[in-house]
Amino acid sequence: MGLMASEETRTMTPPTVRSSAAHEAREPGGTATRAWTMRLLVLGIVLSALNLRPAITSLGALLEEVRDGLGMSGSVAGLLTSVPPLCFAVFGVMAPRLARRFGAGAVVCAGMAAIATGLAIRPYAGGTAGFLAASALALMGIAVSNVLMPVIVKHWFPDRVGSMTGLYSMALALGTALAAAVTVPLTDALGGSWQSGLALWAGLAVAAVLPWLPFVRGRAAGTAAPGPGERAGVASGPGERSRGSESGPERAAGPETGPGERAVSPETDSHWSARDRETDGDRSARDRETPGSAPAAGEAPRLRITRSRTAWALAVFFGLQATAAYITMGWMAQIFRDAGVPAGTAGLLLALTMVMGVPLAFVIPRLATRLPHQGPIVLALGVCGLAGYAGLYFAPAAGAWAWALLLGIANCAFPLALTMVGMRARTGPGVAQLSAFAQSTGYLISIPGPLLVGVLYQHSGGWGLPLALMSALMIPQVAVGFLAGRDRTVEEEAGR
Repeated sequence: MGLMASEETRTMTPPTVRSSAAHEAREPGGTATRAWTMRLLVLGIVLSALNLRPAITSLGALLEEVRDGLGMSGSVAGLLTSVPPLCFAVFGVMAPRLARRFGAGAVVCAGMAAIATGLAIRPYAGGTAGFLAASALALMGIAVSNVLMPVIVKHWFPDRVGSMTGLYSMALALGTALAAAVTVPLTDALGGSWQSGLALWAGLAVAAVLPWLPFVRGRAAGTAAPGPGERAGVASGPGERSRGSESGPERAAGPETGPGERAVSPETDSHWSARDRETDGDRSARDRETPGSAPAAGEAPRLRITRSRTAWALAVFFGLQATAAYITMGWMAQIFRDAGVPAGTAGLLLALTMVMGVPLAFVIPRLATRLPHQGPIVLALGVCGLAGYAGLYFAPAAGAWAWALLLGIANCAFPLALTMVGMRARTGPGVAQLSAFAQSTGYLISIPGPLLVGVLYQHSGGWGLPLALMSALMIPQVAVGFLAGRDRTVEEEAGR
């Protein structure tokens, strides 16, 4: 975190660029408005993170019942567990563009609404095709939120990237574990219907919509997008710590910008508040542009992300850890059930694996931001994963709790990957591009894994080959994680 803080406090923006946040700070009630906005953002981030995995782990806990109810084979069930990374790859790449047009808050709000709708209708869609389509709708909402969370954290909390990433990852892990632990008991309490057990998670997504509604309202109340010569993104929502403030804390909050770099991130490319847009509209286009900034918000980014070795290493690392995570979420409960563990206990074991991310997702990002190289953390997580897979092969029932614990530690590669996204880029737009590239490419890489596990399980009749595959994939994950953990940025490698 110290590294990020030092990078974030070197902003030198010309005094001619005035932010609506600074304007509001000089008005009565401005400080209170900012404080409430920040609280609302924290609440929105936490509630959104809680909803990013129940759609997957609730299904994993009831996979056998869903297979029986819909008549799925092992291969089709493998396809079902491959749908999450497929949707994340397809829809995640759209997130930055949607954020520039509608605002990150509005996009996340729509994402939570999509999750609620998909989860509510998928158990009753009637057949495998309808179940897959409704699942894809929910996963589309998860995908765009996955990509935008690091961007929102980088922009609104630039001096607390490690802490806020930890909070977000901790809430994500808590939601993942909660769904795994209570879905089976709640299904039994609701009469044993797997449809009811899956549908109830739509209520949590509805709650996550509410904190983002003020940002949607602010967008709808405003005027049209800025015209030629106007730089979108100077206007800020209530309490936003702008990149263009004249002095004081607001000045130190924005990420570093230099000649030829855009001074805004995707969420600021939309106007968060009607009042701020009106204030910004009173200024001339000349006052709203920094020297050397991009002339228009809609232009393609100049960062050639595919030229960066670090970006590719991070994308492959993200993909391999996602492969392991979705195999675990989709199949681990079934591994334990096939070893003779009762369904309720298997759900609790999956919950233990997921809940390990609650404390570690807060500790690991903070530790990672204090290290010049994140490779040792990558290695430690990989060793835990290999030990857990070996235990599942040799003694799945006897040492079940130990293997679940080790795999839970290994799954914390996800918050580490998110943290490295924030550390491997200097600017808000750079983080947005790197986040979209790493997650979309990474999820594309992870698509075959869960499907292949289902095919191997069906045709081999056991878990030996699937576990061998999972162990083999851990080796390149550690290797590319070491490369991604080097102290460099994509701006240095790709150029502008």
